Amino acid sequence: MLLARFFKDRRAGVAPLLALGIVPLVGAVGAAVDYSRANSVRSAMQNALDATALMLSKDAQSLTGAQLTQKANVYFTSMFDRPEAANVQVSQQFTSPQQGSFSLTVSGSATVATMFWRLIGQPNIDVTASGEVVWGIKKLNLALALDNTGSMASSGKMTALKEAAHNLLTTLKNAEKTPGDIKVSIVPFAVDVNVGTGNVNAPWIDWTDWEAANGTCSKSSYHSKGTCTANSGTWTPATHSTWNGCVNDRDQNNDVMNTATVPGSPATMYRAHQASACPASMMTLSHDWPALNSKIDAMTPTGNTNVTIGMQMAWQTLSPVAPFNAPAAAPDLEKVLVLLTDGDNTQNRWSSSQSAIDARTEKVCANAKADNIKVYTVRVIAGNATLLKNCATKPEMYYQVSQASQLNSVFASIAQNLANLRIAK
Repeated sequence: MLLARFFKDRRAGVAPLLALGIVPLVGAVGAAVDYSRANSVRSAMQNALDATALMLSKDAQSLTGAQLTQKANVYFTSMFDRPEAANVQVSQQFTSPQQGSFSLTVSGSATVATMFWRLIGQPNIDVTASGEVVWGIKKLNLALALDNTGSMASSGKMTALKEAAHNLLTTLKNAEKTPGDIKVSIVPFAVDVNVGTGNVNAPWIDWTDWEAANGTCSKSSYHSKGTCTANSGTWTPATHSTWNGCVNDRDQNNDVMNTATVPGSPATMYRAHQASACPASMMTLSHDWPALNSKIDAMTPTGNTNVTIGMQMAWQTLSPVAPFNAPAAAPDLEKVLVLLTDGDNTQNRWSSSQSAIDARTEKVCANAKADNIKVYTVRVIAGNATLLKNCATKPEMYYQVSQASQLNSVFASIAQNLANLRIAK
């Protein structure tokens, strides 16, 4: 009877229900507070681990496992200051997944005491994080094809280029783990490229055109071999020691290829040319950093623009064939070319037609990229933007500079990409 009356009773008693409901409500609020505290600790731990991994990576290859662990703890504890974190542990794992590639992972763990969850039997929250740095100590062969034409004298362009190039060399020198891992060639160009008078006896120089244009005629009124002999004169070529070091385009299509030079095969050889506007001499691949910096300092604006020969010669310095015999392609070797110019093509060996010279530049760019050369291009204020964009390996590897002062940041960006050090995850 009483039980039946109880079930029929419709009068409300909310206090017991509120008492029952407060338990999950407090639990939910408490869970949010404890989770927020733990997540804040985890974020701080992640930042400290990332920074620790970056700092350790600079010396990782020269340290033992014990030394890496000791340094990891020192770096980490100097940056991670969270008193609520207990039982903090740090470990590291240094590996070389493949030749020329390295990975350093720094992992951390800790516990955070709960304030509310302990009421339901959860006294701690475990916190873990890891920071990984991957870098390619890939060997790097870098060619710099740098416009040294007369227009580079304006708007502070040459001064800015030198500063940017010096800073790039400094970045690469600092990134070099072992001497010789990073090598740079420098190719200043105008209409010609100056290969240096030290190559006067090199078997890959063809003197036919030079000897026909430089010498003396028995009849003093004639100044070339053709006009001299046509007028019954005797032509005496000048001695090669008077050559200024310049060469112009090779025969087509070798002018847009990295064909090996073959002594006695003029089509493959570089043609000596006594250019009136001969740029500073080039420098083949080297890790002699003072000499490379001196070469940058020696650059002087002169002459007209032939982007094709600058690009071709820079590519040749990266090629494992005569005359420069660069290292052969290898899994741990990156080959990169940076082409910088501030103007349109104006003159080559055959023509002063911009469209005709542009067509040769297009071909040499395409051929170099097909040879797995990574190409960056930089347009300084003026020049054929479409040509240079298409020459770059990727759209993001083309840079447009509207003021010479921007060159330093552009080269810094390229240098950072070449250093190839990044937080992976």
